[in-house]
Amino acid sequence: MKMALSMSVPEYYAGKTIFITGSTGFMGKVLVEKLLRCCPDLSKIYMLMRPKKGQSCKERLNDFVNCRVFGRIQKEYPHTLNKLKLIQGDILAEDMGLSNDDREELQREVQIVFHCAACVRFDMGLRDALNLNTVGTKRVLKLVEDMKNIEVFLHVSTAYCRCELQQLEEKLYPSKHRPQHIMECCSWMDDDLLTHMEPKLIEPQPNTYAYTKSLTEDLVSQHEGKFPIAIARPSIVTAAHKEPMPGWVDNLNGPTGLLVGAGKGVIRTMLCNENLKADVVPVDLAVNGCILLAYSTGMEKPKEIQVCNLTESGQNPITWGKALDMGRVHVQEFPFSTCLWYPGGSPKSSRVLHQIALIFTHLLPAYFIDLLLYLLGKKTFMVKVQKRISYGLEVLQYYTTKEWYFKNDNYLALRKKITKEDDEIFYTDIKVVDWSMYIRDYIKGAREYCCKEDPSTLPQARKLHTLLYYVDRAVQFIIYSLCAYFLYFYIKLFISFLS
Repeated sequence: MKMALSMSVPEYYAGKTIFITGSTGFMGKVLVEKLLRCCPDLSKIYMLMRPKKGQSCKERLNDFVNCRVFGRIQKEYPHTLNKLKLIQGDILAEDMGLSNDDREELQREVQIVFHCAACVRFDMGLRDALNLNTVGTKRVLKLVEDMKNIEVFLHVSTAYCRCELQQLEEKLYPSKHRPQHIMECCSWMDDDLLTHMEPKLIEPQPNTYAYTKSLTEDLVSQHEGKFPIAIARPSIVTAAHKEPMPGWVDNLNGPTGLLVGAGKGVIRTMLCNENLKADVVPVDLAVNGCILLAYSTGMEKPKEIQVCNLTESGQNPITWGKALDMGRVHVQEFPFSTCLWYPGGSPKSSRVLHQIALIFTHLLPAYFIDLLLYLLGKKTFMVKVQKRISYGLEVLQYYTTKEWYFKNDNYLALRKKITKEDDEIFYTDIKVVDWSMYIRDYIKGAREYCCKEDPSTLPQARKLHTLLYYVDRAVQFIIYSLCAYFLYFYIKLFISFLS
């Protein structure tokens, strides 16, 4: 039985002033749009943005709201966009690069902080990842400490903050090192020494992203009791399920890059255990979870930090193999306009087979294409592209060859704290996601929003897709025929030699 809190979600946010870092990021844009559209009586949203030469704050704000994400608001509720205010600053700068007036205004006005700004690259050096994730959060916390009316500080972390654990509970985990010690070390170490020490420092974490996220959670935990704090840990955040539009995605990180690379025929092999479950959460469900977590924390005002794993956790399981099978079907309906080859290939659970396939389906074709370009007097590029792809796959394959389980009781309990009406608006139930339709929308969205391919180009893209299919089959027939011929020739030679 649901025991909803005494105030609805829009009622809680009514009259509130919100400060968001990372508002121009993937989750940040969806968060701003959802708050404006579904909490129409909120007072104001301050958005931290880096200064940009040649652009005024007003011009930057205009660029931001002209993003496709805000199309529905511009059409139906354009007046709510007046509630956005850009704050010029940078979490990489000392004191966040804020002017005295802006700092005082934030400390006087803000009640709710969503700290979404972070480095999402897995291959970033430790110093840069630490500055973005940990030192940046330290600066935000320093600002929040002096906010006179703070009700909630929500920090967006990741469910993969402790990759060495097979099961992650909704609780705080002390980091391997004290964040202050690592920040101090990085402040005086030169690049060569830090690069040499990095593998040992981050061990057993697979990359600097997971390591610095763990450090940052530890840093946030040191402020427990000073003001209400919530930590949201989404798993792999993917394209939108329903809002702001089905399949919306604006970057090529993680699964989106794999989807586009495979759809364009560039990626034809990767190390992946098809039988393992993929814990992914659509961006709109993750953002709704953050809004509800901030709401419940602000209403209940707990002394201890609220930790919430925004994860699928077996509610609506899908394996990597099943997702790939669905992708192969739907890419035929929404093929990409520019393709290197017909989408094909397969994942490999064996590293040896993957490396062999990498040579024959990635590297050798890349050298062949570059040779043709060189002979034609054109600039070569394919070998460089394939080397970058191989490096990117190596980074991501850690997550496609292991399986984790994230306990998410707190996430599931959020639905019990809200009314039925709020549950429909701020939906978080991943069980209702039809994965086949979702992947269909994902491919369509990646094509339209990431690759900027207009839907009007689909008929021509389908013709190209069909042509590449027959070319691919013809090439396979020729290669297999040649292999059969040489095999027959050498067997015959061997028999004649024995006789």
